[in-house]
Amino acid sequence: MVTASALGLVLDLAGTFAFALNGALTAVRVARIDIVGVVTLGMITALGGGIVRDVLLGALPPSTFLDWRYLLVAAVGGLLAFGLSRQLERLARSITIFDALGLSLFAVTGAAKALDLGFGAGQSVLLGAITAVGGGTIRDVLVRRVPTVLQSELYAIPALAGATVLVAAVGLGAPDLLGALLGAGLCLLIRLLGVGFRIDAPRPPGGAEPGA
Repeated sequence: MVTASALGLVLDLAGTFAFALNGALTAVRVARIDIVGVVTLGMITALGGGIVRDVLLGALPPSTFLDWRYLLVAAVGGLLAFGLSRQLERLARSITIFDALGLSLFAVTGAAKALDLGFGAGQSVLLGAITAVGGGTIRDVLVRRVPTVLQSELYAIPALAGATVLVAAVGLGAPDLLGALLGAGLCLLIRLLGVGFRIDAPRPPGGAEPGA
């Protein structure tokens, strides 16, 4: 399985770093907080989804607290975003790109870990999506805004799609790397297309517009 290999660790740490940057940059943009708050929100964004996943899987204590590298990478990402926030903010889509990368990587590693622990295909897809959106949801609640997963351009759907591809590839006997790349690539593509073309998931007829 992906999560049992060096590949799984690399993908997990890459997702952790991307989400830490995203969470910290979001904190800088939407909340007037100091360095402790910025780094904390970056770490929560990076680690929250994985902690929720591990609790649901019964994989305790969560891997975040068993491997110091997760905490270190999340802290470094948060500090880097704090120190370079002005430079990074000049990149118009920096936050979105980091978010899409983290979403994609966590969708496949979350699903892979569930499969590795013997869970079924449906449960693994769901846990992949929870891993991908959990940290950002906690972050948004803490900065008092509607979570991205509930109102933004295609967020949970790309995570579900990426996790599904990973699970299907593993079920068909495809190499771990191929399944992970296909799943993460599809998730990334759908997320960026949703942002670029402002495509939203279907809404109830007559419902309020986002931000209304």
